[in-house]
Amino acid sequence: MFRATTARVRVDVQVGEKQRLLSGLSKEDFIVYDEGQPQEILYFARESEPLDVLLLLDVSGSMRRYLEQMANSAREALAGLHDGDRVGLMLFSRNTEVREELTDDRSRVIGGLKQAVRADHLGSGTRINPAILDAAAYMAKQDVRGRRAILIVTDNTSLNYLSPDEKAIEALLAADTVLNAIVVGGGDRPKPPRPGVYVNPDFTPPNVFRIAEETGSEAVKARNAGNSFRDMLESIRTRYSIQYRAPDTAATGSFRRIRVELSPETRRRHPRAWIRARSGYVVQ
Repeated sequence: MFRATTARVRVDVQVGEKQRLLSGLSKEDFIVYDEGQPQEILYFARESEPLDVLLLLDVSGSMRRYLEQMANSAREALAGLHDGDRVGLMLFSRNTEVREELTDDRSRVIGGLKQAVRADHLGSGTRINPAILDAAAYMAKQDVRGRRAILIVTDNTSLNYLSPDEKAIEALLAADTVLNAIVVGGGDRPKPPRPGVYVNPDFTPPNVFRIAEETGSEAVKARNAGNSFRDMLESIRTRYSIQYRAPDTAATGSFRRIRVELSPETRRRHPRAWIRARSGYVVQ
Protein backbone atom coordinates (compact mmCIF):
# COMPACT_ATOMS: atom_id res chain seq x y z
CA MET A 1 0.00 0.00 0.00
CA PHE A 2 1.65 3.15 -1.27
CA ARG A 3 2.53 5.55 1.55
CA ALA A 4 1.73 9.19 0.78
CA THR A 5 4.69 11.07 2.22
CA THR A 6 3.46 14.52 1.15
CA ALA A 7 0.08 16.20 0.74
CA ARG A 8 0.09 15.05 -2.88
CA VAL A 9 -0.65 11.55 -4.05
CA ARG A 10 1.12 10.35 -7.20
CA VAL A 11 -0.57 7.84 -9.50
CA ASP A 12 1.30 6.23 -12.39
CA VAL A 13 -1.23 5.29 -15.10
CA GLN A 14 -1.07 3.16 -18.24
CA VAL A 15 -3.91 3.21 -20.77
CA GLY A 16 -4.38 0.94 -23.75
CA GLU A 17 -6.97 -0.36 -26.16
CA LYS A 18 -6.68 -3.96 -27.24
CA GLN A 19 -2.96 -4.50 -27.88
CA ARG A 20 -1.86 -0.86 -28.28
CA LEU A 21 -1.11 1.91 -25.82
CA LEU A 22 -3.24 5.05 -26.00
CA SER A 23 -1.12 8.17 -26.39
CA GLY A 24 -2.19 11.78 -26.65
CA LEU A 25 -4.63 11.81 -23.74
CA SER A 26 -4.92 14.93 -21.58
CA LYS A 27 -5.84 15.72 -17.98
CA GLU A 28 -9.45 16.16 -19.01
CA ASP A 29 -9.61 12.55 -20.20
CA PHE A 30 -9.18 11.19 -16.64
CA ILE A 31 -11.15 11.05 -13.41
CA VAL A 32 -9.38 10.01 -10.21
CA TYR A 33 -11.37 8.77 -7.23
CA ASP A 34 -10.06 8.64 -3.65
CA GLU A 35 -12.36 6.42 -1.55
CA GLY A 36 -15.02 6.88 -4.21
CA GLN A 37 -14.80 10.70 -4.28
CA PRO A 38 -13.56 12.48 -7.44
CA GLN A 39 -10.38 14.52 -6.95
CA GLU A 40 -9.03 17.60 -8.70
CA ILE A 41 -5.99 16.67 -10.78
CA LEU A 42 -3.26 19.14 -9.86
CA TYR A 43 -0.48 17.73 -12.01
CA PHE A 44 -0.54 15.77 -15.26
CA ALA A 45 2.37 14.72 -17.46
CA ARG A 46 3.47 12.10 -19.94
CA GLU A 47 7.12 11.39 -20.77
CA SER A 48 8.32 14.75 -19.40
CA GLU A 49 9.19 13.46 -15.92
CA PRO A 50 12.58 11.80 -15.37
CA LEU A 51 12.41 8.05 -14.97
CA ASP A 52 14.43 5.71 -12.75
CA VAL A 53 14.37 2.04 -13.83
CA LEU A 54 16.07 -0.76 -11.92
CA LEU A 55 16.66 -3.89 -13.99
CA LEU A 56 16.30 -6.91 -11.68
CA LEU A 57 17.81 -9.92 -13.46
CA ASP A 58 17.49 -13.56 -12.48
CA VAL A 59 20.96 -15.01 -13.14
CA SER A 60 20.21 -18.62 -12.16
CA GLY A 61 21.53 -21.24 -14.57
CA SER A 62 18.37 -21.58 -16.66
CA MET A 63 18.39 -17.87 -17.54
CA ARG A 64 21.66 -17.57 -19.49
CA ARG A 65 20.10 -17.70 -22.98
CA TYR A 66 17.60 -14.98 -22.12
CA LEU A 67 20.23 -12.74 -20.53
CA GLU A 68 22.26 -13.01 -23.74
CA GLN A 69 19.19 -11.88 -25.69
CA MET A 70 18.83 -8.86 -23.41
CA ALA A 71 22.50 -7.96 -23.66
CA ASN A 72 22.34 -8.13 -27.46
CA SER A 73 19.37 -5.77 -27.62
CA ALA A 74 20.42 -3.44 -24.80
CA ARG A 75 21.77 -0.60 -26.94
CA GLU A 76 18.57 -0.39 -28.99
CA ALA A 77 16.33 -0.80 -25.95
CA LEU A 78 18.04 1.91 -23.92
CA ALA A 79 18.10 4.33 -26.86
CA GLY A 80 14.40 5.04 -26.28
CA LEU A 81 15.05 6.61 -22.87
CA HIS A 82 15.29 10.38 -22.47
CA ASP A 83 18.02 12.65 -21.19
CA GLY A 84 17.87 12.58 -17.40
CA ASP A 85 16.48 9.04 -17.22
CA ARG A 86 18.55 6.65 -15.12
CA VAL A 87 18.94 2.88 -15.24
CA GLY A 88 20.39 0.59 -12.57
CA LEU A 89 21.19 -3.11 -12.53
CA MET A 90 20.59 -5.62 -9.72
CA LEU A 91 21.32 -9.34 -10.09
CA PHE A 92 19.87 -12.18 -8.06
CA SER A 93 19.68 -15.92 -7.65
CA ARG A 94 19.93 -17.02 -4.01
CA ASN A 95 21.39 -13.64 -3.05
CA THR A 96 21.18 -10.15 -4.59
CA GLU A 97 23.83 -7.73 -5.75
CA VAL A 98 23.65 -4.20 -7.12
CA ARG A 99 25.87 -4.45 -10.18
CA GLU A 100 25.30 -0.87 -11.41
CA GLU A 101 23.87 1.99 -9.38
CA LEU A 102 21.23 4.14 -11.05
CA THR A 103 23.04 6.07 -13.76
CA ASP A 104 22.43 8.01 -16.96
CA ASP A 105 25.54 6.39 -18.46
CA ARG A 106 23.99 3.84 -20.83
CA SER A 107 27.37 2.27 -21.64
CA ARG A 108 27.83 1.19 -18.02
CA VAL A 109 24.46 -0.58 -18.05
CA ILE A 110 25.19 -2.26 -21.39
CA GLY A 111 28.52 -3.49 -20.02
CA GLY A 112 26.83 -4.72 -16.85
CA LEU A 113 24.27 -6.67 -18.87
CA LYS A 114 27.02 -8.39 -20.82
CA GLN A 115 28.79 -9.36 -17.58
CA ALA A 116 25.52 -10.59 -16.04
CA VAL A 117 25.42 -13.45 -18.54
CA ARG A 118 28.44 -14.98 -16.80
CA ALA A 119 27.46 -14.15 -13.20
CA ASP A 120 27.61 -17.32 -11.08
CA HIS A 121 28.62 -16.04 -7.63
CA LEU A 122 25.21 -15.36 -6.05
CA GLY A 123 24.51 -18.89 -4.86
CA SER A 124 22.29 -21.69 -6.08
CA GLY A 125 18.54 -21.40 -6.20
CA THR A 126 16.16 -18.60 -7.15
CA ARG A 127 14.66 -16.36 -4.44
CA ILE A 128 12.32 -14.11 -6.40
CA ASN A 129 10.27 -12.33 -3.74
CA PRO A 130 13.27 -11.63 -1.47
CA ALA A 131 14.98 -10.10 -4.52
CA ILE A 132 11.93 -7.90 -5.16
CA LEU A 133 12.02 -6.82 -1.51
CA ASP A 134 15.70 -5.90 -1.84
CA ALA A 135 15.01 -4.00 -5.06
CA ALA A 136 12.11 -2.09 -3.45
CA ALA A 137 14.32 -1.18 -0.49
CA TYR A 138 16.98 0.11 -2.88
CA MET A 139 14.47 2.30 -4.72
CA ALA A 140 13.02 3.61 -1.45
CA LYS A 141 16.46 4.99 -0.52
CA GLN A 142 16.73 7.07 -3.71
CA ASP A 143 15.74 10.72 -3.90
CA VAL A 144 12.34 11.18 -5.55
CA ARG A 145 13.05 12.67 -8.99
CA GLY A 146 10.02 11.52 -10.95
CA ARG A 147 8.62 8.10 -11.78
CA ARG A 148 10.12 4.83 -10.54
CA ALA A 149 9.94 1.32 -11.94
CA ILE A 150 11.54 -2.08 -11.46
CA LEU A 151 11.77 -4.45 -14.43
CA ILE A 152 12.30 -8.04 -13.33
CA VAL A 153 13.33 -10.72 -15.84
CA THR A 154 12.81 -14.26 -14.53
CA ASP A 155 11.24 -17.63 -15.28
CA ASN A 156 8.98 -17.18 -12.20
CA THR A 157 9.77 -20.67 -10.94
CA SER A 158 10.87 -21.18 -7.33
CA LEU A 159 9.48 -21.27 -3.81
CA ASN A 160 9.56 -18.32 -1.43
CA TYR A 161 10.20 -18.93 2.26
CA LEU A 162 8.39 -16.51 4.58
CA SER A 163 8.13 -13.89 1.82
CA PRO A 164 4.61 -14.03 0.34
CA ASP A 165 3.49 -11.81 -2.50
CA GLU A 166 1.70 -9.46 -0.08
CA LYS A 167 5.03 -8.39 1.45
CA ALA A 168 6.48 -7.64 -1.98
CA ILE A 169 3.40 -5.66 -3.01
CA GLU A 170 3.44 -3.59 0.18
CA ALA A 171 7.16 -2.83 -0.16
CA LEU A 172 6.81 -1.73 -3.78
CA LEU A 173 3.86 0.55 -3.15
CA ALA A 174 5.56 2.02 -0.10
CA ALA A 175 8.57 2.80 -2.32
CA ASP A 176 6.31 4.48 -4.92
CA THR A 177 7.58 1.95 -7.47
CA VAL A 178 5.75 -0.18 -10.03
CA LEU A 179 6.91 -3.68 -10.88
CA ASN A 180 7.08 -4.75 -14.51
CA ALA A 181 7.96 -8.33 -15.40
CA ILE A 182 9.25 -10.27 -18.37
CA VAL A 183 8.61 -13.98 -17.75
CA VAL A 184 10.63 -16.37 -19.90
CA GLY A 185 10.97 -20.11 -20.28
CA GLY A 186 8.15 -22.19 -18.89
CA GLY A 187 7.21 -19.71 -16.18
CA ASP A 188 3.53 -18.94 -15.70
CA ARG A 189 1.01 -17.99 -13.02
CA PRO A 190 1.11 -20.54 -10.22
CA LYS A 191 -1.84 -22.91 -10.15
CA PRO A 192 -4.08 -22.98 -7.05
CA PRO A 193 -3.55 -26.01 -4.79
CA ARG A 194 -5.77 -29.00 -5.36
CA PRO A 195 -8.67 -29.39 -2.93
CA GLY A 196 -7.71 -31.36 0.17
CA VAL A 197 -3.95 -31.03 -0.41
CA TYR A 198 -2.07 -29.48 2.54
CA VAL A 199 0.06 -26.47 1.65
CA ASN A 200 2.67 -25.16 4.07
CA PRO A 201 1.94 -21.39 4.28
CA ASP A 202 5.63 -20.67 4.94
CA PHE A 203 6.46 -21.76 1.38
CA THR A 204 4.66 -19.98 -1.46
CA PRO A 205 5.24 -19.93 -5.22
CA PRO A 206 6.11 -16.51 -6.64
CA ASN A 207 3.56 -14.75 -8.81
CA VAL A 208 5.14 -11.76 -10.53
CA PHE A 209 1.98 -11.49 -12.64
CA ARG A 210 -0.07 -10.67 -9.55
CA ILE A 211 2.59 -8.39 -8.05
CA ALA A 212 2.81 -6.37 -11.28
CA GLU A 213 -0.98 -6.02 -11.48
CA GLU A 214 -1.35 -4.93 -7.86
CA THR A 215 1.28 -2.20 -8.27
CA GLY A 216 -0.42 -0.93 -11.42
CA SER A 217 1.74 -2.41 -14.13
CA GLU A 218 2.09 -5.53 -16.28
CA ALA A 219 3.86 -8.85 -16.71
CA VAL A 220 4.35 -10.45 -20.12
CA LYS A 221 5.46 -13.90 -21.21
CA ALA A 222 8.26 -13.85 -23.75
CA ARG A 223 10.17 -16.22 -25.95
CA ASN A 224 12.74 -13.56 -26.79
CA ALA A 225 13.71 -11.45 -23.80
CA GLY A 226 15.53 -8.97 -26.02
CA ASN A 227 12.45 -7.95 -27.98
CA SER A 228 10.34 -7.74 -24.83
CA PHE A 229 13.06 -5.68 -23.11
CA ARG A 230 12.79 -2.99 -25.79
CA ASP A 231 8.97 -3.03 -25.79
CA MET A 232 8.69 -2.97 -21.99
CA LEU A 233 11.03 0.01 -21.60
CA GLU A 234 8.97 1.91 -24.15
CA SER A 235 5.80 1.02 -22.25
CA ILE A 236 7.29 2.18 -18.94
CA ARG A 237 8.55 5.42 -20.46
CA THR A 238 5.20 6.44 -21.95
CA ARG A 239 2.95 6.07 -18.91
CA TYR A 240 0.94 9.03 -17.62
CA SER A 241 1.72 10.68 -14.29
CA ILE A 242 -1.15 12.14 -12.25
CA GLN A 243 -1.04 13.90 -8.90
CA TYR A 244 -3.81 15.12 -6.63
CA ARG A 245 -4.00 16.46 -3.09
CA ALA A 246 -4.73 13.90 -0.38
CA PRO A 247 -8.08 14.70 1.27
CA ASP A 248 -7.81 16.61 4.56
CA THR A 249 -10.04 14.00 6.19
CA ALA A 250 -7.53 11.21 5.51
CA ALA A 251 -6.46 9.79 8.87
CA THR A 252 -2.78 9.07 9.41
CA GLY A 253 -2.08 5.36 8.98
CA SER A 254 -5.30 4.67 7.10
CA PHE A 255 -5.42 2.88 3.76
CA ARG A 256 -7.28 4.74 1.04
CA ARG A 257 -8.37 3.19 -2.23
CA ILE A 258 -7.66 4.83 -5.57
CA ARG A 259 -9.62 4.29 -8.77
CA VAL A 260 -8.72 5.85 -12.12
CA GLU A 261 -11.30 6.04 -14.89
CA LEU A 262 -11.64 7.68 -18.26
CA SER A 263 -14.11 10.55 -18.53
CA PRO A 264 -17.50 9.62 -20.05
CA GLU A 265 -16.66 11.35 -23.34
CA THR A 266 -13.27 9.62 -23.59
CA ARG A 267 -14.85 6.27 -22.70
CA ARG A 268 -17.33 6.75 -25.56
CA ARG A 269 -14.39 7.29 -27.94
CA HIS A 270 -12.51 4.30 -26.53
CA PRO A 271 -15.12 1.82 -25.25
CA ARG A 272 -12.64 -1.05 -24.97
CA ALA A 273 -9.86 0.87 -23.28
CA TRP A 274 -8.17 -0.62 -20.21
CA ILE A 275 -6.36 1.19 -17.39
CA ARG A 276 -3.55 0.09 -15.08
CA ALA A 277 -2.95 2.06 -11.89
CA ARG A 278 -2.07 1.37 -8.26
CA SER A 279 -4.89 0.34 -5.95
CA GLY A 280 -4.31 2.73 -3.06
CA TYR A 281 -1.99 4.28 -0.49
CA VAL A 282 -1.39 4.58 3.25
CA VAL A 283 -1.55 8.09 4.68
CA GLN A 284 1.45 9.26 6.70
